[in-house]
Amino acid sequence: MQQIFISYAQDQAHGQRLAEQVQQQLGTAGFAVFRDVGGIIPGTTWALEIERQLKASKLVVLVVSAKALNSSWVFAEYDMALEHGIPIIPVFAETLSAPLWLRHLQRLDFSSQADWQGLVQAINQHIQQPNASPQPAPTSQPKQPSSAWASASGDDQYGHYADLNVKGVIQRFRWLSPGKFLMGSPLSEPERGDDEFLHEVTLSQGFWLADTACTQALWQAVMGGNPAKFKETPNNPVENVSWDDAQGFIKKLNSLAAGLHLRLPMEAEWEYACRAGTGTRYSFGNDITKQQVNYNKNVGQTVPVKSLPANPWGLYEMHGNVWEWCQDWYGSYPAEPVVDPQGSQSDFFRVLRGGSWFYNGRSCRSADRHRDDPGFRRSLYGFRLARGL
Repeated sequence: MQQIFISYAQDQAHGQRLAEQVQQQLGTAGFAVFRDVGGIIPGTTWALEIERQLKASKLVVLVVSAKALNSSWVFAEYDMALEHGIPIIPVFAETLSAPLWLRHLQRLDFSSQADWQGLVQAINQHIQQPNASPQPAPTSQPKQPSSAWASASGDDQYGHYADLNVKGVIQRFRWLSPGKFLMGSPLSEPERGDDEFLHEVTLSQGFWLADTACTQALWQAVMGGNPAKFKETPNNPVENVSWDDAQGFIKKLNSLAAGLHLRLPMEAEWEYACRAGTGTRYSFGNDITKQQVNYNKNVGQTVPVKSLPANPWGLYEMHGNVWEWCQDWYGSYPAEPVVDPQGSQSDFFRVLRGGSWFYNGRSCRSADRHRDDPGFRRSLYGFRLARGL
């Protein structure tokens, strides 16, 4: 998703009402939208945050009202957009004469009737509209497509894969190429959490990610026992495991073969993989069904992995079934674009992602964040494996 910045004056009249409508309409159209109301993190310097958000935006919608034309803040935002080469679309909320500093820009007149289609079309002339439909799988080949740790590797409709064979149990991994995405959720997203601050993340290195949560079969092959509550089939995800348990499993698994270097995914890697190129609430769109996701006690327990459709990158049950532990300590998101984020340096809680069979659809969203004590076990908690190059 590409962010749109709304510049306007709080006049309690035409301009402010139109700014609210612009935010709602563009959010519905799939854009990330910044407007100062609700968009400033408490405790941050207001002016610096406005500047940061504007610089992170791809386009400015300037809502023109009588008060806006006399606002030093609006003019400063306009001037900053020009300085950084950010396109500006003036949208007139009232019948006004354009000032000299705006006359060179073609405008949209919403004073008598709003033309939302015209606004979206104008935006699309300047920037690429966010695409809610599934994106192709990453196509860049890994530096080591046939690593020694893989018993088999190849390509299919989702991209490159490699299979790990542990005592006859196969875990498939998908190669995810480096990329850039918006992590978190826009203010317009229904049911968003306060800790989902939208920010740009660049992952400079590709990585391998298991296409499913760790199964009970794989856990038993490594550890010999089975801590899960729901033991209907060996292909159910292992659950009732803590972050600490997952670390013990990974340590033992890595000792079985040289060069495995398996780990839990970082939170940013997890969301990048879950979104799979989409900017909607879920990788399936803005809504989910029980045919797509095991959630909200629809089944009453976990289901076997690969029971439900994969996301566009061939990853199964990224939404629902079990919460998945991530490597990171839980912490607040940064207020600026970041490269290869490692999460908080220390905290009391580790991150979990994806929702579960028990929780509702809100917690299954791509941006939703959960946290818990690293030593705590629940029948809702599992994990999936990751591996760098």
